[in-house]
Amino acid sequence: MTPQKITVTCLFAHAILYSCAPPTLCYDMNMSEHFAAMLREGGHANSLGRVNEVIEITLGDASRLDELYACLFDEDAWVRMRAADALEKICRQQPDWLLPYIDKFQEELSASTQPSIQWHLAQIYEQVSLTHKQKQFAQKWLAGLLSTKDVDWIVAANVMDTLVKFVKDGSFAADDLITLLKIQQQHKSNAVIKRATKYLAELS
Repeated sequence: MTPQKITVTCLFAHAILYSCAPPTLCYDMNMSEHFAAMLREGGHANSLGRVNEVIEITLGDASRLDELYACLFDEDAWVRMRAADALEKICRQQPDWLLPYIDKFQEELSASTQPSIQWHLAQIYEQVSLTHKQKQFAQKWLAGLLSTKDVDWIVAANVMDTLVKFVKDGSFAADDLITLLKIQQQHKSNAVIKRATKYLAELS
């Protein structure tokens, strides 16, 4: 018997045994990889590894969002970073999918000191439709991040972008942001200083 025939025979046998149809669906469900394992691949380097695969799978099956969310709490910081990146990129295409997770973000991740978690949350807050209570919480958290010149430079850049959007929609006071931008003008990163100066010019 050829390998192809053996595979097909096994699939049908498995489907009959577990009452799963069609056989190919049963096979895919049982052979699917766990996101944590996928996101762990790529080593501990500045690489996104298999993030794009995880994004594609999730966009095709929104029921796996919970599994991806759980990866934000993995013991491996690289898994957490890649999971946050995947969620933010999914948010760009399906922002409403992230709405049920906003309260969980705020309750469970606001204390995170991992920069990649912080900047991806800032990006997500810019893209989704927050309730009044959620927006107030987000603004307080974002302002706290910008209240020191020692904040991670990527975090600073993304938080500034989000708070500027909130100023433009009238939900955050321009004067409060100006104060925070002046703090960021003391940042060690030239990119942050330039961004803060640019926004100050726009708001003044």
